[in-house]
Amino acid sequence: MRDLKIPDQRHPEKAHRPDQEQPKKPSWIRVKAPTSQGYKDTREILKSNKLVTVCEEAGCPNVGECWSQGHATMMIMGDICTRGCSFCNIATGKPDTLDAFEPGRVAHAVQTLGLKHVVITSVDRDDLEDGGAEHFAQTIRAIRHRAPDTTIEILTPDFLKCAPAALEKVVEARPDVFNHNLETVPGLYPTVRPGARYFHSLRLLQRVKELDPTMFTKSGIMVGLGEDAQSVRQVMDDMRAADVDFLTIGQYLQPTPKHHRVDRFVTPEEFAAYEKAAYGKGFHMVSATPLTRSSYHAGDDFARLRAARMEKLGRG
Repeated sequence: MRDLKIPDQRHPEKAHRPDQEQPKKPSWIRVKAPTSQGYKDTREILKSNKLVTVCEEAGCPNVGECWSQGHATMMIMGDICTRGCSFCNIATGKPDTLDAFEPGRVAHAVQTLGLKHVVITSVDRDDLEDGGAEHFAQTIRAIRHRAPDTTIEILTPDFLKCAPAALEKVVEARPDVFNHNLETVPGLYPTVRPGARYFHSLRLLQRVKELDPTMFTKSGIMVGLGEDAQSVRQVMDDMRAADVDFLTIGQYLQPTPKHHRVDRFVTPEEFAAYEKAAYGKGFHMVSATPLTRSSYHAGDDFARLRAARMEKLGRG
């Protein structure tokens, strides 16, 4: 395992300036409103199971495409977060108590939708001693029981205020992919992700590999917040030092005027350059497009990632 290095802070990023004019949204970032029957059917299944999705809560631009195909990223532990990140549209406040029946409802929805791959995420729950780790584990086990052929990807909080045993609980439940997003470059953490710590998140990802070297790890960042190309490439290096397998990079979109402004819209050509650079640094899978999100095409990408590993083992 390679040693992580503390990020270079000599080039602080641009501060959030809400008074500046929002740049005009380009054609490559526009999507059509969802209208398909598949979208409506997925929405009804989620509603009938009283489930929250990050697709709706975070205003994902891909919700129409994903839901029309029966795919949804389910958000457990409620819809109120204990953090107040400036990029995120999820409500901040005092969350409700955990719903003990939620893991079963999630598993039932996964089975009903016939999902081959499911992504489970959550709000931050700093109010809980284990940050919700046991609830994640129970959800994974419930899905394994109801839908044993479904592969499971989790997108977790950072468990910043928890004992190391919290992370161990989640890894022991054996998700197929462990995802934790760094979200942005370290110089922007004070304004974009003030409740988190960049180095802690890197260490979390590295620790997953130490606990289970066979588990796929994944992380992602947004661009267009004020970072520069050099800082993005440094994040890539830091992720590879933590043995992260899969990188996602997508365009940040401002949810409301109260949130962090879009500094600029990164062009498709720049995304292509980031993808090429990431593969050159050793990532096994990269998704870098304006509309890329953590769970966008996650099932297809995981299938390719797993096939590539099997091929490599076969050659070995």
